[in-house]
Amino acid sequence: MAVGGFAVDGPLAVTGVDGKITVSVVLTCIVAASCGLIFGYDIGISGGVTTMAPFLNKFFPEVLRKGGPPKNIYCVYDSQVLTAFTSSLYIAGLAASLVASRLARTIGRRNVMLLGGCTFFAGSAINGGAVNVAMLILGRILLGFGVGFTNQSAPIYLSEIAPPKWRGAFSTGFQFFIGIGVVASNCINYATAKHSWGWRLSLGLAIVPATIMTVGALFISDSPTSLVERNRVDQARKSLVKIRGKNDIEDELALLIKASEVARTLNEEPFVTIFQRQYRPQLLIGALAVPFFQQLSGINIIAFYAPVLFQSVGFGNDSALIASIILGLVNLGSILVSTYMVDRHGRRFLFMEGGIQMVICQVGVAIVLAATTGTDGNGHISKGYAVLVLVMMCFYAAGFGWSWGPLSWLIPSEIFPMKIRPTGQSMGLAVNFATTFVLSQTFLSMLCHFKYATFLFYGGWILVMTIFVALFLPETKGIPLDQVHTVWAKHWYWRRFVEGSPKVNADENK
Repeated sequence: MAVGGFAVDGPLAVTGVDGKITVSVVLTCIVAASCGLIFGYDIGISGGVTTMAPFLNKFFPEVLRKGGPPKNIYCVYDSQVLTAFTSSLYIAGLAASLVASRLARTIGRRNVMLLGGCTFFAGSAINGGAVNVAMLILGRILLGFGVGFTNQSAPIYLSEIAPPKWRGAFSTGFQFFIGIGVVASNCINYATAKHSWGWRLSLGLAIVPATIMTVGALFISDSPTSLVERNRVDQARKSLVKIRGKNDIEDELALLIKASEVARTLNEEPFVTIFQRQYRPQLLIGALAVPFFQQLSGINIIAFYAPVLFQSVGFGNDSALIASIILGLVNLGSILVSTYMVDRHGRRFLFMEGGIQMVICQVGVAIVLAATTGTDGNGHISKGYAVLVLVMMCFYAAGFGWSWGPLSWLIPSEIFPMKIRPTGQSMGLAVNFATTFVLSQTFLSMLCHFKYATFLFYGGWILVMTIFVALFLPETKGIPLDQVHTVWAKHWYWRRFVEGSPKVNADENK
């Protein structure tokens, strides 16, 4: 048990399921993780183009009219139409994520990823050629469908393909590619910002990551779990032999087949099953709390609006874009730390260390801004203090990069049993997108009205979610997917929901 008896800590003894790291599993996971490229590219690119004067002049001229002095530094970019450009993607992503669970059961994880890549490609082309706000929003909606499909399928695919011992490390690859996408888009924004047509190039080049992940997905097979679900047992056997690097895979295959048979025998609607009492831990943690809390860390909002934010606290346009690149590189490097540590020290340790670090940084930023700009936001922040804000934001990004960033994709993908795994991932992604929509639509207005207290708002939520992890999240490192359910029966709180429920054991094929 963990310290204080709050959660199961450490892997349980398991048999019949193992596997070594093979070239096949590495290449397959790299291709699947590259789905994160399109999400990361969009996060970075949308924030950058909203600081480009030609883009604002064409679509949001009222923002430019606010830009001249005198001004409250927090309120320059407060425009509901401008935030709709960013946040419209997430409403579409929410809808797509719910549809994706059914599609995944019908056509497989890989084909859903392909569909997402093609849809994102179309949205990128429309945005690059946009001549009015309506075209921009239409493009964003298509981008949202693409992100919704890929974000639902890729994390599940990674968790099902990876060897149990190294599932955490392989699954962090999705967040790593999100980070690559963010850094790449920030570099492109910096290169194109000085040109009147630069915003078109920035938006249109989103077809590149879409092409990379779509073409890559053509050369990988579906996950063994998905193949078994669709009665393609021979293909599943061949896939397991290839990715596990051994011929003795019958025990693992038998577990997958049994799980699929039980799910078909019960013939229950997954969106109804997931609300049963025995699945309460997975529902509350994987589908609600973790995706909700990830966005209340504030990271995506800061990533969207990093150039805007850094301009607001004293950086020039070029300096703000460079600061965004630095922030992205720090986040990218910290994800590698998570890759190394997650299967050695566990999920809980990274969650709590990262959470404490982020709280300290958010409070620090709030103190600096309050002291330098005043409570009304009309004060001037010197370059030295602006750099200090950047440094603290980098420590904040690092804390997120090795905790809530990759682990928020990993935890939901590994705690649900097979029959409700796509449904649980879809619900979690829908919660994530809904929360992101609300926060992205309100962030610039919140920054204008709350001023420095905006960072205290996010710091408070990070404290809450760190305490939640300490109390309610059991350790799952090294445990095969079909046996993750055993941690709930040993948890001080969740065991009351699963004890005395023989159906759980049947569902999980002991």
